[in-house]
This record gives sequence, C-alpha cells and structure tokens, in this order.
Amino acid sequence: MSDTESFFGDPDPIFADKELLRVSHLPEGDRIIGREKELGNLANAIKDAKRGGTPNNVLIYGKTGTGKSLCSKYITRDLTEAAADNGVHVDVAYIDCFQDSTETQVVRTIAKSFNDRDETGVTVPVSGVSTSDYYRRLWKIVDARLDVGIIILDEIDKLEDDNILMQLSRAAEAEKVNDSTLGIIGISNKIRYKESLNERVKSSLSERDLVFPPYDANQLRAILSSRADAFREGVLDDEVIPKVAALAAKEHGDARKAIGILRYTGEIADEHSDDRVRIEYVDEAHDREEEARLAELIGKQPEHSKYLLQGLALQIQQSTDPDVMIPSKQVYSAYEVVCEREGTDPLKIRRVRDLLSELAFLSLIEQDRKGRGKGKGAHTVNRLVDAPELVVEACKSV
Repeated sequence: MSDTESFFGDPDPIFADKELLRVSHLPEGDRIIGREKELGNLANAIKDAKRGGTPNNVLIYGKTGTGKSLCSKYITRDLTEAAADNGVHVDVAYIDCFQDSTETQVVRTIAKSFNDRDETGVTVPVSGVSTSDYYRRLWKIVDARLDVGIIILDEIDKLEDDNILMQLSRAAEAEKVNDSTLGIIGISNKIRYKESLNERVKSSLSERDLVFPPYDANQLRAILSSRADAFREGVLDDEVIPKVAALAAKEHGDARKAIGILRYTGEIADEHSDDRVRIEYVDEAHDREEEARLAELIGKQPEHSKYLLQGLALQIQQSTDPDVMIPSKQVYSAYEVVCEREGTDPLKIRRVRDLLSELAFLSLIEQDRKGRGKGKGAHTVNRLVDAPELVVEACKSV
C-alpha cells in the first residue's frame, strides 16, 4: 500500500445510495408498496386532526417487517403538511418503547420532542424532575405550541405500566390541555396486547384497531424493485430480487428481512471484490441476515421468553428427529431447568402458554394441535422456526 493510498478513498463499486436499503430510511409515498389499504385506514382514523379536531386513537398490530412503523411515520408526516395548509399546527412525537419503557422516560421524551424552548420558555431536563413535573411541563408545551399532538408509541407492549396511556388518552377530557388535543398511535407485534390493559385504558385508547398482514412474494418483489436504485447501474443481476423476495415470502413475509438480505448480498459481492451482485451470493446473505434478525428479535423479548426458547432448543437438540414437535408440558419442564440455571423462579404454566403463543405469532416458533390417541384428547406441540444452535446463540448474545 502506497503512502497516498487510502482504505476509504475509492468510490463504492456496488452501491449508489445504500441508505435506501436501511431499515431507518423513510421512503416517499410511491415507494410504500402493498399497504394502500392500511395507509387509507390509518389516514381515515386520524383525519380530524387536519382541521384541528381530535384524532382517533389507533392500535396497529402485525408481525415484524409488515410496515407498521413505516406507514405510521409516513401518514403522520403527510398529516402535518396537510394540516399546515389549513393553518393547523400538528406535530408528531415518535417513542421507541423498547428504549423508553418507564412512565417518566416516555413523558420526558414526548415533552422534549414537542418542545421549542424559544416559543414555550419551558425546559425539559434529563433528570432531577419528578414524573408529575414532567407532565406539567408537557401540558404547558402542548398548549403553547400545538393544535394537535400525535404520539406514536412503537412497541407499546414494552411499557412497564399503562398509566401513561391513561394520562395521554384523557388529557383533554381531564382538562390537562385546554387549547389543544392529543392522539395516540400504538404499535405492537403482540396481537393480544389489548387484553393486558385495564378496562378504562382499553375503552379510551383502542378506538380503532388495524392489523397489518405479512407481505406476499409479489409485494416483496415490488418493494425491492422500488429500491433497486440503491445499487450502481448495471451491477445487480436480474435474478437476485426475485430470489430474495421468494425467500422472504416463504419464511416470514417480512419486508425488513427482504431489504436486509438484498443489502447483505451487495456487501458480500463487495467483500469478494466482484463488480456484480450475483444470485449465488443470496444464500450467504440470507444466513447473515437470519443471524442478525434473530439477535434483534430475541433481544426484544422478555427474559422468560428467552428461557422458553432455550428450553425448546435444548429439547430439539436432544432428539434424533430434526422436525420433532415438543409438547408444551415438556417445553415447560425444560424451561424450569433453564430458570434454575439462571437463578430465577419460573412463571406459572398458564402464563408460559401465553408466551409460547406470542412467540408463535412472532414466527420464532411454530405450534400445532396433536391428538394423544383415541379418547385421550389433544395437546399443543411446538418447534423452532430456526436452527436450535442459532436460537441458543442469539439468546446468549443479547
């Protein structure tokens, strides 16, 4: 290597705009594929905010990678622009409840997001303030600056308690705010999330429920094709996008997964110093994305869900049949062993069955009902979607 040569000096031979293949990238409306109905339903639910009215509160359900966060961010951005044309000031606060899970963290983050100190004269310190004081500052900020505040609570099921939902959903009714109003969009991977809420919160929060289904292969192909200009012209083989779309549709219908595989395929081509993104790199990219997806998804699960996954993985590893389905009672026994090893008390079996159902909804496991024999009824059996070795490693790495 010469003295003047740089590791970072050459232009990227594969990617023209790699940001198009990042999960954090918010595309324009014409790049949001296969969610026209969902976008319309969400827009209809919050449309009253366009003229300064109170929007419906919305709960959105769906598996990872079905466009819930993407559509929520896009529609609320569109709403703020449409409202501004009417002279209505709408602002949006986006909260990742996996990062901010306590009542104090959430109300502080909302206040900071909505605040403009030059307009309000209000400060929102990082610490040293009580939760009730954060609320007082938030109400003052909202009344001083906004006609309507929209609060997106992503992964709402990670909230430690639902008092924050009560406070936000009833702020106008309780006259906490007088010159403005608030709306909530809650996003969850857990289809049974609403069952965990107390009745008062449930009645005020869940005015509209929307379910986002997984994408099919044609939708995934269109999504990937709309982002193909992330690559330099002529480097992407024609067969790559159809194969990536088929893999993702077969396994999860997950657009994030599909976009991730496509990005990894390009990175692997670059690692091989190839000037073409070839179909033979897709399988390696799929394996790499799978490891990353598992680590991210499992990392967001409660500790006892991780213990269940480890217990199920151990049961499968002990079997000579790679497709073995493990009865829930056997999973529970293995889970108890893992809990003992971790020095924690196991949950009751009824709660464990709920956690297993949630893991099935997230496509981390598959469940089926099997008969025990004539006159002996049926029981639920379980198996991992991914290789047990990958699951155990993902559980240990988070």
